[in-house]
Amino acid sequence: MKKELSTFFFYKDIQILLIILFVNFLYVWVNFQWEHLLFIVIGMVIFIISEYGTHRFLFHLKPPKNVFLFKLLHRLHYAHHEKPSDLKLLFLPLWYSIPNLCLLSSFCFLITKSFNMTLYFSFGLIFMLLIYEWKHFVAHRSIKPVTLFGRKLKKRHLLHHFKNENYWFGVSTHVMDIVFHTDKEEKEVEVSKTAKQLASSKKGP
Repeated sequence: MKKELSTFFFYKDIQILLIILFVNFLYVWVNFQWEHLLFIVIGMVIFIISEYGTHRFLFHLKPPKNVFLFKLLHRLHYAHHEKPSDLKLLFLPLWYSIPNLCLLSSFCFLITKSFNMTLYFSFGLIFMLLIYEWKHFVAHRSIKPVTLFGRKLKKRHLLHHFKNENYWFGVSTHVMDIVFHTDKEEKEVEVSKTAKQLASSKKGP
């Protein structure tokens, strides 16, 4: 377990995200007001919704004919299904995750017109991104989650990879799978021939 923790926390991209979170935390801590706590929670919820939507509707798009878009999706997700244990493909690249965090935070600023609210919101986003990365890391490494919830999450994600890629999209939580009926019992779902080859043409559930 110590080795796995070291692998996670000393991975360059994770360290950069932790630094960003820490800097954000310092501002949140110094300027903390209880009523702003709501924006941290909203940021976390928005990330969960975005995580599910991105995973299901972007990362699992039918392979585009455009070469650039295909290479983009291949790096972001297709290759991860082909080599699920490859550490370099396990984490979201910073060139994707940071612009997305900035985009979502910009929407918050446009709505609230408040720099403070936006920083609280972004703290929730970054915190959940790190939770996502950790849960994803655990799912693909030889780590046995301590909690029943964690064990169920890991099982669902492995089913997504090795049984049928059209179900079990949630990584940090399966709430959105329940909402959109993509959280099925294992025995109810047929084995997919393209779970490891997203670059092959396929139809959704």
